Amino acid sequence: MTTANKLTLLRILCIPVMIIILYIDALKIDTGFLNMNVQQIIFASLFVFASFTDFLDGYIARKYQQITTFGKFLDPIADKVLVFTALLYLMTSMPSRVALWGVVIIMIREFLVTGVRLIAVEHGQVIAASHLGKYKTITTMLAIMMFLFNDFGLTLIHQNLEWVANSMYYLAILFTVWSGFDYLYKNRKIIFESM
Repeated sequence: MTTANKLTLLRILCIPVMIIILYIDALKIDTGFLNMNVQQIIFASLFVFASFTDFLDGYIARKYQQITTFGKFLDPIADKVLVFTALLYLMTSMPSRVALWGVVIIMIREFLVTGVRLIAVEHGQVIAASHLGKYKTITTMLAIMMFLFNDFGLTLIHQNLEWVANSMYYLAILFTVWSGFDYLYKNRKIIFESM
């Protein structure tokens, strides 16, 4: 097994650990760090670590020619499950800021893109990630990290500074919708051929 694929598997293994952490009430011990308890710090730290493995496995796969069919299949699934886990947690812990409608938009886009990719594979084509898709990923990860780490302490300075993380989240949703439409438009030939 390649190093890149091991990192992808490690990212997947982080997800059940993140979920288990949320059920350990003994970890709800307050700390002096960003108004977070131990449970929240571990969950957020695991998310950051898992997100870093996403960047690292892609870098290693390209640099050392470790791109495999297994990696192409598992890597996007690992990414989506990681993001959905964090978003669903945030939706339950701060519903006024991470509302259901935003999470649903992100999920719909991911399912549509995955569907188009599967159709493309059947036609023997590989669809590369676009710049818009990369912007979507970066803004989504940043927004989630800001929410998980209590706005990086900005709201401790003043409650009105919630707008910083909120703006990043809405920017992520904008890129989600934009990149989704762009993806469907650029691959419309593949989609219509499969009808």
